[in-house]
Amino acid sequence: MKALRFEKYGPPSVLSVQQLPVPDLKTGEALVEVHASAINPSDVKNVAGAFKAALPRIPGRDFAGVVVAGESWKGKEVWGSGAGFGVWHDGTHAQYVVVHSEGLSEKPAKLSMEEASTVGVPYLAAWSGLVDAANIQAGETVLITGALGAVGRAATQIAHWKKAKVIGADISDKPSEVDYFVNTKTKELPFEVKAVTNGKGADLVFDGVGGSMFETCLKSLRLGGRQVAITSVGNGPVEFSLVDFYHNLQRLMGVDTVKLTGPAIAKIMDKLRVGFEDGVLRPSTVQRWSLDQAIDAYRAVENGASPNKHVFLPHGD
Repeated sequence: MKALRFEKYGPPSVLSVQQLPVPDLKTGEALVEVHASAINPSDVKNVAGAFKAALPRIPGRDFAGVVVAGESWKGKEVWGSGAGFGVWHDGTHAQYVVVHSEGLSEKPAKLSMEEASTVGVPYLAAWSGLVDAANIQAGETVLITGALGAVGRAATQIAHWKKAKVIGADISDKPSEVDYFVNTKTKELPFEVKAVTNGKGADLVFDGVGGSMFETCLKSLRLGGRQVAITSVGNGPVEFSLVDFYHNLQRLMGVDTVKLTGPAIAKIMDKLRVGFEDGVLRPSTVQRWSLDQAIDAYRAVENGASPNKHVFLPHGD
């Protein structure tokens, strides 16, 4: 099979397309012919060494395809993301990938393979943070930072699905589905959030930026509010007033989709399928790439300029 692989950490230029054997299956595993596989920012970070993947390694976490071998699943169209894919196990930027049967989920019939491949990581992060960690409730006001990115758009859709109001924050004024938008380059976020919430602050913050935004988000929370962290720009350490934090009775939760198990991923994907089938969740538009264009595709994701999700078509158009 044709597969993308890296044998050392570094920029996208360390990637190469190689011909490798189709993997053998163990008991309980299924072989998926990959029809489409999205490229996420975490894939670029993985190749750069952020997750200390065992080398050599095929990167890629998300996929949509057809099961070609495996008990009870053969012939079914599936979608999702893999537990430890690209880090502890070979990933989805290849023509075939091995997935444990307990980690499989049927693809929504309404979505094309390309559309389905874009859902995994962004929606898993959004669901894990908003629903599983923070237990979002109808009528709440949610502040989402990085609202214009793939995870931010997924979080906005899920929050609206759960009948919450969304304040979105980002560093440009591009179109958004949020109820109220704040450009953090030109406006003070805590002030704007409190203005929209009658001085109370947000019930919940889904922070898709971290770093210097961390304390700003805490200042945007109401008394007893909760905050979800899923990433952090920069080196990681942040500063905030611990005194204000405990006086305000605030709660902080961390979410890491890389540590989700296969069954946990499948369970979330099954729930997301309902939203896509009903039309309350909508996939991203895509930009297509072949595996032979891998370096340019990874660089495009690294630059982050396009609103489209970048997707490999491992078997060609």
